Amino acid sequence: SNPSVNADRLALGHLDLASVPGLYIISTSARPAPPAKMSVAPESWKEASIQTIKLAHTIIERSDRATQDAQRTDPLPLLRDACVKESNDRIHAYARSTRDVVLKLRQHLLAVNEEMKSLNRGKEALERAIEHKRKDLALNVESVETRNHRPSREKDYVDEADKLLSAEFAHLLSLKRALESQLRKVQQQLQVLSSCRGRLAALIQERSRVTELICHSMTSAPHRIDAPAIAQRSRKLGHTKSHSAPVPLLMTGQTFSPEPCGALTPEALEVMNLASSAIEKARAIRKELYAAHDHTQRLQAAAHSSVNRGFIQKLAQTVTLTQHLQINTGETHLALNRASRYHDSQEKAQGYVLGPVSYADIATRERLDRPLVRVFQRHPGTDLPDAAHLIAANNAYLDSMTQTRRNITLLKLAKKHLNADTRDKKVAAEIDSNVVRLRRRKANHRWVLGGHGTGKPTSIKS
Repeated sequence: SNPSVNADRLALGHLDLASVPGLYIISTSARPAPPAKMSVAPESWKEASIQTIKLAHTIIERSDRATQDAQRTDPLPLLRDACVKESNDRIHAYARSTRDVVLKLRQHLLAVNEEMKSLNRGKEALERAIEHKRKDLALNVESVETRNHRPSREKDYVDEADKLLSAEFAHLLSLKRALESQLRKVQQQLQVLSSCRGRLAALIQERSRVTELICHSMTSAPHRIDAPAIAQRSRKLGHTKSHSAPVPLLMTGQTFSPEPCGALTPEALEVMNLASSAIEKARAIRKELYAAHDHTQRLQAAAHSSVNRGFIQKLAQTVTLTQHLQINTGETHLALNRASRYHDSQEKAQGYVLGPVSYADIATRERLDRPLVRVFQRHPGTDLPDAAHLIAANNAYLDSMTQTRRNITLLKLAKKHLNADTRDKKVAAEIDSNVVRLRRRKANHRWVLGGHGTGKPTSIKS
C-alpha cells in the first residue's frame, strides 16, 4: 500500500541475489547438485521472501549511515550544562563590564559632588562679599548723610572728603556689580553640575540593575575603565557592530567605540564627558571666583583706608584751623579791650580838654576872661589862641573817638564771625570724627544691614 516501499521493491528486482548478505546460495562447483526435487511452494512465494530480505538489508544500511551521520552532528548529552555555563560566562562578563562602567560613573558622580561643594563654598564667599559691599555702600551713604548735618558754612564748600566719598560709592558699586555678575556665572554652573549629577545618578541606577549578584567592593574592581577589556568582553557577548565612530575613553589613552547594547553605552560616555567638561569649567570659574574675591577685597580695603585717611587729614586740618581761629579770637578780644580802654581814655582826655560843664566849677586861672587876659587885651591885636586850640583839640578827640568806636564795632563783628566760624569748625570736626569712628566701628561688617543700632535703613540702588 506504500508507494515508496513498492518502488524499492521494483528496484531490488534488478539486483543480484549474490550481493545480498545473509543469503547463501549453494555453489554447484563444490559438490554435485542434488537431484532436482519438486518444488512444493510456488516460485512467486519464494521471490516475495527474497525481496523482503533485500528490502530489510537496504533499510539496515540506510539506518547505519544515518546513525553515523547523527553521531557526528547531534549535540552531546552535556549540551544543557554547556549552555548554562556559556550563558553564565556571558552574564558574568557583562556584569563585570557594567560594574567597571558603574564604578567610573560613581567616580564622576563623586567628583561632581565635590566640585559642587567647593563651588557652593565659593558661592557663599561671593554672597558674603556682595553683602559686605552692600554694607559698605550703606556705610558710605550714612557717612554722607551724617556730613549733611554740618553747618551751612561748612557745607557750602566741597572738600576732598566729599569727593572721596563720591569716588568710593562709585567704586563700591562697580565692585558689587562685578561680584553679582560672577555670582550669576557660578549659579549657572551649579545648575549644569546639578543636571550632570542627576543624569549620572539615574544612569548609575539603570546600569546597576545587572550588578546585584556580583561583588561591589571598590578594591575588587579596577580603578579605571580598561577599554581593551571592555571591548573584548563586548566581542565575547556578541556586540561587535559599532554604531558610532571611535571615541577616546576618559582617563585612558586608547579609543573605544561604545555600544548601544553593551556595558559602555553612548549615553554613559556622553554623560561622563559632559561631567568632566562641567568639572573643568567649574574649576576655572572657581579659580576666577577666588581671584575676583581677593581682588575686590583688596580694592575695597584700599578705598576704605583712603577715605579714612582723607577724613583724618581733613579732621587734622579742621582742628588746626580751629586753633588758629581761637588764637585770632583771643587777639581780637585783646584788641577790642585795648580799643575800649583807649576810647575811655579819649573820653576822659576830651573832658579834661573841655573842662567842667558848669562855669562856676572852672578855676579862675583856666577862664578865658581871667584878669590877666583882660589886662593883656586892652591893646589891639592881642587875641590869644587858647579857645581855638581847645576847639581844635575837641574836634580831634571827637574824630579819634569816632574812629575808635568804628574800630570797636569792627572788632566786635570780627570777633562774632571768628566765634561763629570756630563753633562751626568744632561742629564739623565733631561730625567728621563721628564719621571716622562710625567707619572704623563698622569696618568688620559684623552688623545687620538695616537693623537696630545701625541707623535707619538705607536703600542702595544698583
